[in-house]
Amino acid sequence: MNDILKLKDEVRLELENNILSFWIEKMTDIEHGGFYGRIDGDDQLHEQAPKGAILHARILWTFSAAFRLLKKPAYLKTAKRAKEYLIEKFYDQENGGIYWEVDYLGNPTQTKKQIYALGFAIYGLSEYHRATGDQEALDYAVKLFETIEEHSFDLEFNGYMEAFTRNWELIEDMRLSDKDENEKKTMNTHLHILEPYTNLYRVWKDDRLKKKLENLIELFIGPILDKNTGHLLLFFDEHWNAKSTAFSFGHDIEASWLIHEAALVLGDEALLARVNKQIYRIADAASEGLMENGGLIYEYFPETRETDAEFHWWVQAENVVGNVNLYQHFNDQVALERAVKGWEFIKQHLIDHRHGEWFWGSYLDHTTNRQDDKAGFWKCPYHNGRMCMEIIERYS
Repeated sequence: MNDILKLKDEVRLELENNILSFWIEKMTDIEHGGFYGRIDGDDQLHEQAPKGAILHARILWTFSAAFRLLKKPAYLKTAKRAKEYLIEKFYDQENGGIYWEVDYLGNPTQTKKQIYALGFAIYGLSEYHRATGDQEALDYAVKLFETIEEHSFDLEFNGYMEAFTRNWELIEDMRLSDKDENEKKTMNTHLHILEPYTNLYRVWKDDRLKKKLENLIELFIGPILDKNTGHLLLFFDEHWNAKSTAFSFGHDIEASWLIHEAALVLGDEALLARVNKQIYRIADAASEGLMENGGLIYEYFPETRETDAEFHWWVQAENVVGNVNLYQHFNDQVALERAVKGWEFIKQHLIDHRHGEWFWGSYLDHTTNRQDDKAGFWKCPYHNGRMCMEIIERYS
């Protein structure tokens, strides 16, 4: 218990003094609203960088959760700013849904509807309602839930389609990023529908939402889970035929606790018992990517035996949370050791103790990745901020 309490004290200092302060002081766009789109790996601000929906939705979730836990007015002010900008600039009042990107002035530049982005908007808005009781935030979260179910849910084969045009026609290039396969269904998007639906159900006990959340859990312990390896399969066609064999260790460990969380929030004992049987399979599969130094590498491709051995910031954060979850709920002492060792790796190789926040990643030789952003379209305070808040909340 001393290890976990020490960890809690350290991550609270990290959260307040190094993560949240960075975003308030360096990323708030006073002139044009919302938050700047980019600070690069050398801490240079790009004031006219495009602004992403993912970035703003994740800032909204992070500062809403921080206010709920810590009750500091500065966190509420930042969350309110994110909420208002997300609704005003990213929500498509004509067609519903969330634009992918706006320019630095707030004008839509990429109007595609990526379901992943709608999911994160629900996550942020539902957390803002959870923290403040704000009805507008809940109303928009519910509208986005209805939009996903109307346009994205596959009535014939189950699951959710990836992306659409502004007017909700299937789009040719469905990829979240150029690293992804261009397939109609992905583990990643389903995970980030499961996550916001869980949070929305905390504040909106709707029977339809409950059934959709149960269905998402069944998909994860069904077609998404590779029964032979324990890893999550990443890409699928509409019929749920797997289109990739790559292992994504960070997604495995993140999913292990998010699936568990969803089952706990639903409160169905029979479903939870079934989920519990899969938690260790997925977490064990993720641990194949653990290195002796405590870090968790990114990906492995079994067909070519190639490895992406960079230690990405978000993978390290999820490694800590996933193992803390195993310790808390299953009294797994080895998992606690992995969490503590993972945190030590983060402190030594990822945290920017001078300028704030975390670097994108670290390489096997422990050099720092400064080529990728410190803050930007994908580099947000959500993974590392949530890691800290999960530990604080679980052991308060």
